[in-house]
Amino acid sequence: MPASLEVNHIREIDRVLEGGISVRDDDVRQSWLRCVNRHGLDPSRPNPAYIVPDGKLREHREKSEKLISIARSGLENLFRQVAGQNYVLLLADNHGITVDFFGDRSFESDLRKAGLYLGSDWSENLAGTCGVGSCITTGEAITIHQTDHFDFTHTPLSCTAAPIFNTAGELTAVLDISLLRSPQPKISQSLAMQLVTTSARRIELANLMAMNRSEWVLRFSQMPEFLDVDPEAALALDGSGNIIGMTHIAARMISKAVHIDWRSSAQLIGQPVSRFFNLAIDDLPELTRGRPTEERLIFLKDGTSMFGHAISPHHNISSVTTRINLPRPLQVLSDEEPQMRQLEKAAAKLSNGPASVLIAGETGSGKERLARAMHHSSLNPSAPFVVVNCAAISEEMIEQVLFGIETRQGLIQSANGGTLFLDEVGDLTPAVQARLLKVLSDGELPSVDNLPSVKLRIKIISATERDVSRMIEEGTLKSNFYFHIAAATLRMPPLRERTDFDWLLDKLLRQRAISYPRSYRLSAAARLELKHRAWPGNIRELVSALDVALAMSESEVIDLEDLPKPALPESPPALRQSKTLGEEADDLKTALKICGWNISRTARYLGINRTTVHRRMERLGIQRPH
Repeated sequence: MPASLEVNHIREIDRVLEGGISVRDDDVRQSWLRCVNRHGLDPSRPNPAYIVPDGKLREHREKSEKLISIARSGLENLFRQVAGQNYVLLLADNHGITVDFFGDRSFESDLRKAGLYLGSDWSENLAGTCGVGSCITTGEAITIHQTDHFDFTHTPLSCTAAPIFNTAGELTAVLDISLLRSPQPKISQSLAMQLVTTSARRIELANLMAMNRSEWVLRFSQMPEFLDVDPEAALALDGSGNIIGMTHIAARMISKAVHIDWRSSAQLIGQPVSRFFNLAIDDLPELTRGRPTEERLIFLKDGTSMFGHAISPHHNISSVTTRINLPRPLQVLSDEEPQMRQLEKAAAKLSNGPASVLIAGETGSGKERLARAMHHSSLNPSAPFVVVNCAAISEEMIEQVLFGIETRQGLIQSANGGTLFLDEVGDLTPAVQARLLKVLSDGELPSVDNLPSVKLRIKIISATERDVSRMIEEGTLKSNFYFHIAAATLRMPPLRERTDFDWLLDKLLRQRAISYPRSYRLSAAARLELKHRAWPGNIRELVSALDVALAMSESEVIDLEDLPKPALPESPPALRQSKTLGEEADDLKTALKICGWNISRTARYLGINRTTVHRRMERLGIQRPH
């Protein structure tokens, strides 16, 4: 940009801010210039705060899920420190979208209008000069106070933001503490700056510790008093003493010692720790808690002295290695739960091959989610993933809905090149099974009328909650069709067998609370109650229970009285698949009687759809009493 043009823009900015207001801070001035020159914003034209739609917010929160989980306890503690001072806490991702939020609900309308709210977009190209946006652009902690803001809409605000970096040195989030109204002097926000930078540092440290349980971690500080409990910085090291992760203050410290730019993570990650410190991997055992803190003195290459605390690797390396090697869509299904981890490993291996897969498991246990995760872990995750609700397809509908005989717009054609998911495949009639088997075996949709044949390349994943062996014996499942769709079988464990219930509970609570203005947590009594339920409806039932609890709760703490009663009065017997037809009929009759023979209510009670209830009544010879 020509110098004269830059000067003209500065003059225009100062002209707009006449009346005693000027852009004095250099970082703020540079941000204003970016807003005018790069983003084409007009400081004289106010823009209201923008809250992204719920669907978009859900996407951003899911991507930041692990960070939110790690940061939440720290944010709750920080919010308690500033309670009563009208501060609002925002955790934004690296796109500027607020993915977590703590604020006084009594000011909800004002906070939403100001953009100090869940889902608000604070990217600099949209909001102009602001705490979150400027922090993302510069990578530095910053206070944007009142008239520092580019947009007149935000001039009453005071926003102090600090960056949060991941262990690879990439900016991944911003922690912001804001006031709707604050004292005039900018220096009044000095305490806010100290609080937000300290919290960001602790979040980075917690993230590094969580991700490197099986590696050496070297934590260090300039003062020994808080080394073991609240260190300034930390590095993660592999078995050869090479740096594999770092907090960004650690990056600043070690890069300064050898005169390189701390932002150049390529010059830090993968380098031996001996390049920056006068120590090697073999020296780390001497820095564990076995020695007094003041004796754990280490030196950077420039002679700066530090106090070091080394944490040795956990020995459960196999599970960590497995987690790292799993594709991300499968990795997030559990928290290293043993049954799930073995399932995910097998699913990862089966994702890319042509072998068909049958997923067995109780209703609501997550079979479709596993199928989607396998599809998104394949070599072509952008290919179509088409769900066939087998319970809803009658013999009369099959030709058009499944095969698209007249128009070639059927579900099989739609899935070509991708994945066809046959949900509740056991509900297909033998005639439909035979018709589908013919098409899948031939590998093409046959020509009909003036339409040519279509070659098919489809991955088949099926799911069922029923006992396929018994179905084959009874003739309701054709053996040749079964062998075609079940080259491999994966069993989804029921919720009551999973050991990561707390992790799953917290994850689902965050997801279901996304449309609420507050952050929620479970009381100890409510958590204990949920952990001891049988969950015959599995994850689907748990999600429903949380939805009710969120609606009923009048505070941020969900307690016992907010929880709905269990869907069933006692733990379910063995899987319904293992029952005889007579036992299955008795169970369905019992459910129908409990629900007053109301089909919709019975479907919700059993966690299935209305069509499935009707089909099972017909198959089992059950008629509604007159």
